[in-house]
Amino acid sequence: MSAAGRELGYSPAVISKRVGHLEERLGARLFQRTTRRLTLTETGEGYHRRVIDILSLVEEAENFVSQRNTTPSGVLRISAPTLFSRMHLAPYIPKFLDAYPDIEIDIQLSDQYVDIIRDGFDVALRIGLPRDTSMMVHELAPVRRVLCATPEYIDSNGEPSSLGELDHFECITSGEIDQWNLHGPDGDVTYRVHGKIRTNSSEFSKEALLAHHGIGLVSTWAVGEEISNGKLKIVLPQYQGSSNVTLSALFPSRDFVPEKVQVFLVFLKELYGEQPYWDDVKRKLSA
Repeated sequence: MSAAGRELGYSPAVISKRVGHLEERLGARLFQRTTRRLTLTETGEGYHRRVIDILSLVEEAENFVSQRNTTPSGVLRISAPTLFSRMHLAPYIPKFLDAYPDIEIDIQLSDQYVDIIRDGFDVALRIGLPRDTSMMVHELAPVRRVLCATPEYIDSNGEPSSLGELDHFECITSGEIDQWNLHGPDGDVTYRVHGKIRTNSSEFSKEALLAHHGIGLVSTWAVGEEISNGKLKIVLPQYQGSSNVTLSALFPSRDFVPEKVQVFLVFLKELYGEQPYWDDVKRKLSA
């Protein structure tokens, strides 16, 4: 209340009174008040997110009319997967900000599904098949997934020569579905995974592999370096994950896409491309 008062030029008492009037008009409590704390209720949080999105649309409309949208600016709110962002986004954000000094980045990392509109994000990076058909989808790069394990695990347990032999190995499952959708010499095939480890975290799956716990189906963006330096070995190389999985950017379907979103998408497309650097040996060597 005090911070809002200072920014608007009013006393905290006036701000508190106006919030009270707003709650009366809405017929709902927006804040939970105690003698020591003032926190948003669940209703208040939902109301705040929606108001922020409305104000963002108003700002975009004004920028469009005044033709100020030619200079990318403002806060760019991004939702992105945790491990991917640490490895392939965070190192390049400074370069993006150097190119567009009027943009600020607010990035929230999560491996869970995020409602872009409800949570007020400008863009979300997703790995997999986009589920929300109401969003605009901009494909950034293909995602290649391979079966691999450490040489130590293979030395101790042997190496499978067919999909059927995987039944005799520990397989690490990622996600809620206990099956791997693969593409091999005979086309698409589904293998039902058997193993003691299941996780929803790409980072945990990678660390479990490196700790010699079994065989996993993992993306090369996560383990490309470990495959290159021999810490992981590809098994059953004739099989790979389904080829229709991609790294994509999702953003609300609007007539006017903010310039800050457009330049960010172009930046990522040029950074990753059809042949991502984590799969391109020549680009790795020249980096």
